[in-house]
Amino acid sequence: MKISELKPRQGKVDIEVEITDIGDIREFQKSGKPGRVANATIKDDSGEMKLTLWNDEIDMVDVGNKIKITNGYVNEFQGEMQLTAGRFGKLEVVK
Repeated sequence: MKISELKPRQGKVDIEVEITDIGDIREFQKSGKPGRVANATIKDDSGEMKLTLWNDEIDMVDVGNKIKITNGYVNEFQGEMQLTAGRFGKLEVVK
């Protein structure tokens, strides 16, 4: 699958991309539990988009890493598509 083929609210996304940027880490509270979120920019040869990194995912990746998302999901936030591994997906760094 390629970034250019993704559509809002699309699930079951399997894709390999490169991380080109990681934004600021924001901390939040949800149901009394602390969490962290950061937006990364990802690209492949068809384009680029945002990737939402949650909690431990933030520590797994660095700019320049190639990653694989399995069973990801495309959110839409303020008119911009964002990919996330989500609750049922998996993010792994490809060696």
